[in-house]
Amino acid sequence: MTALRDLHKDDKPREKLVKKGAQALKNDELLAILLGSGVQGKDVRKLSKEIVALMDTGFDELNLQTLCEIHGLGLAKASQILASIELSKRYLIRSNKRITSAQDVYDELKSFSTKSQEHFLSITLDGASHIINIRTVFIGTLNQSLVHPREVFSDAIADRAAGIIIAHNHPSGTLEASRADISITQRLKEVSKLVGIELLDHVILSKHGFYSFSDEGLL
Repeated sequence: MTALRDLHKDDKPREKLVKKGAQALKNDELLAILLGSGVQGKDVRKLSKEIVALMDTGFDELNLQTLCEIHGLGLAKASQILASIELSKRYLIRSNKRITSAQDVYDELKSFSTKSQEHFLSITLDGASHIINIRTVFIGTLNQSLVHPREVFSDAIADRAAGIIIAHNHPSGTLEASRADISITQRLKEVSKLVGIELLDHVILSKHGFYSFSDEGLL
């Protein structure tokens, strides 16, 4: 396998980064720096290009399993890639974006509205309604046994959040709140009062738009 140090001087992404800045590098070159070396039977350049091709075709679905399907890419390097992506997301999310309405929530989470599986999400906010973090709490059918208040509020407490918004998608496309949706919202609202982090809204996402518990007077 070929490591970056073994490449010809003109082919080294690190030297290119030093001379021209990270913005001048292609995606596979940035990834080559991150990986550092190839794997058995596949040099770092070829490996990087295969990973970038996978990202280009299905970035939103990228996970440990799909990465490990690349021949020769082991758990360690796949974890390294996912960790760097998640870290970047967290710092990008921690921008000055503010959530002032359910429409803002929908715009921020619109990519989840067409998912084929239910995703339960949380948005933590500071006192000025700026986004601190967006997290997927779990993936699967929504019910009280899965949506445990501890899982929802533990990260909000760690974020020192002033408020939290929860959201989930309806793959069926319906924008009506189910009994489970209402029950879970009431339960989380009670817990929010105990922990001192205001539950600001619960937004249901679908390909047809959104439903806001706050707008409907249910919070």
